[in-house]
Amino acid sequence: MSSKVEHILQHYFGYHSFRPGQAETINHVLHKKNTLAVMPTGSGKSLCYQIPSLAKEGTAIIISPLISLMKDQVDALQSLGINATFINSSLSVAEQQIRLEQMLAGKCKFVYVAPERFESSYFVHMIKRIQLSLVAFDEAHCISQWGHDFRPSYRSVVPILKQLSNIPVFVALTATATKEVISDIQDLLQINNEYVVTTGFERENLSFYLVKGKDKATYIRSFLKEHPNDSGIIYTATRKQADKLYEQLNKLGVSVEKYHAGLSETERKNAQSAFIHDEKTVMVATNAFGMGIDKSNVRYVIHYAMPMNIESYYQEAGRAGRDGEPSDCILLFSPQDVQLQKFLIEQSEMDEPSKQNEYRKLQAMINYCHTHSCLSAFILDYFGDKNIHACGRCSHCQSNQEKTDMTVEAQMILSCVKRMGERFGVSMTAKVLRGSKDKKVISFRLDTLSTYGILSNYTEKELTEWIHFLIAEQLLDTEEGKYPTIKLNQHSVEVLKGKRKVWMLSAPIPVHDDTDYDKGLFAELRTVRKDLADANNVPPYVLFSDATLRDLCRYFPISKEDMLQIKGIGEKKFEQYGDIFMQIIQDWKKEHPEIKPKIQITGTAPMPKQRTNQEIFDGPSHIESYKMFQAGKSIKDIASIRDMTEQTIERHLFKAFKDGYPIAWDIFFNPEEEKIILTQHEQMTEDRLKPLKESLPDTYSYLKIKAVLVKNGKM
Repeated sequence: MSSKVEHILQHYFGYHSFRPGQAETINHVLHKKNTLAVMPTGSGKSLCYQIPSLAKEGTAIIISPLISLMKDQVDALQSLGINATFINSSLSVAEQQIRLEQMLAGKCKFVYVAPERFESSYFVHMIKRIQLSLVAFDEAHCISQWGHDFRPSYRSVVPILKQLSNIPVFVALTATATKEVISDIQDLLQINNEYVVTTGFERENLSFYLVKGKDKATYIRSFLKEHPNDSGIIYTATRKQADKLYEQLNKLGVSVEKYHAGLSETERKNAQSAFIHDEKTVMVATNAFGMGIDKSNVRYVIHYAMPMNIESYYQEAGRAGRDGEPSDCILLFSPQDVQLQKFLIEQSEMDEPSKQNEYRKLQAMINYCHTHSCLSAFILDYFGDKNIHACGRCSHCQSNQEKTDMTVEAQMILSCVKRMGERFGVSMTAKVLRGSKDKKVISFRLDTLSTYGILSNYTEKELTEWIHFLIAEQLLDTEEGKYPTIKLNQHSVEVLKGKRKVWMLSAPIPVHDDTDYDKGLFAELRTVRKDLADANNVPPYVLFSDATLRDLCRYFPISKEDMLQIKGIGEKKFEQYGDIFMQIIQDWKKEHPEIKPKIQITGTAPMPKQRTNQEIFDGPSHIESYKMFQAGKSIKDIASIRDMTEQTIERHLFKAFKDGYPIAWDIFFNPEEEKIILTQHEQMTEDRLKPLKESLPDTYSYLKIKAVLVKNGKM
């Protein structure tokens, strides 16, 4: 990478090294190769077009789906002294004309527009007359007819662009894309396989929780009481739900706004502004709110009801923790959510093939809500991510409850499905198992089956939950459609023959507390940031992200040299705000002499500038765990000292190993265990950890299994 590019990264954006995928994408774009970057939300996709454009002559045209996203991006660039603008329907005709003339005069380095703008022949004519550095498609999944948020206007702009001879290169960026979507984008923008950059879908700072069987409104009230100052989004499935929840929270004195398509444009704009500028803490909204919202300090996203598909869920949940700080994604599930989503699909104007595709996606979402496996791993598997492992953070991984062996009950359920001819759905199967006198059960003579009433000591609701669980764990298959039928598969046969155990668990939501930065100083810095942001009429996170503020509260930097080593503070930001924040930190230290930095600037915990590339974009956490481990401390001790789970420390060690730090894996297992694990691994038909773990005795932990596989080059 050229020194010019590295200078831009550090001078404007305050980073000393690239995150995964950024350098590769930027390099492709600089060499005029049409490129697709599939990277998680918060991983710095915008830098993949901003840096190449700053390094090249000409104007970058950024095609973006929402007006709010354009303003956020332009505010952020302008705060760095970079000429950027947007042209959209929120401006008057006169304002649009002024900006078009500025663009024509070469005064704009970045111009953000909606795809509909290309329907104007006048605008297209203006574009033809200027020097372009690139054209970028933000939220590129909107191009694909297979995308969860397909927009015809996005797709129709492509033929128009291909008629322009002055576009040197296309770059497409998205956080959520299945293989179908990636292939579709490639075909449309003529992107070769070698220029598709995928960095995996995992967001390691997000913890996913699944909550079932609780009153949703009560749960939310309790959650907000524990997080009164945290910024968060609560997504509802309908406008009615949003209005009702907003009224409830507003009456309780919660700092809340609401946003949905039923409000006027002015109401939506004011609500969004209040949330973005930290004047309101909570946003209750339908999915009309949020695509591309750049607010980096959202600490939680709660889904009041199950979304229609995993793509939507992961994108919406991914609006939490864009600054890389730990954040929570909570899904409140009830069986009624399924019926609501089916109703919405049926009421849509999609053709029948598209509806069937939506039913297929809905089934995957239902499976997510009934799995007892790692929630993060389930999502990664859905997107075809190859690096699948238990996250150690989600509600299922964090569970401290005993597992329940339900193999016998599972065999009864599977046997009943078989005897019903694999022709019925979940509800009817539950009725037969319960021994229901339902008319349909009687009319189909299902009451004559040997499995009729075999689980009559359980409620229909419990049986329905169990069947969904078996589907989610891939121990049952479903036929796609509005009324999917269930049928056996090879895994079902293994359970029926007693070759496979079936375990269930109930995972409570863990409570975690951040202890590695000074919270008192953080609160003071947030107040100052808000005042400065208001004075400059920009959102607070445009000045500094929460991640940057927390680093200030970890290291207590008191010189320019120290400040420039903090992630997110470059020369430009220091010129604007460095002295102000340094003075606050110095005053704080005088007033609180007893409080020491949580992480020392010198010695064993270097400032970010001194770290390796991996440490810079992931933070020092996994390296600190590695150092303690190499010093002879056990995983249990490290977890206790660092106030983390043992699974997190294990994950840190594997991450350090991937970074090139040596680990003697043999300490985790003996030769006999190694032999058993390798033998069992060779017999597995799929290269995934979960089936391998289930085939081994309970004493074989994920750490032990992974250690054997890593040592032997199997992972």
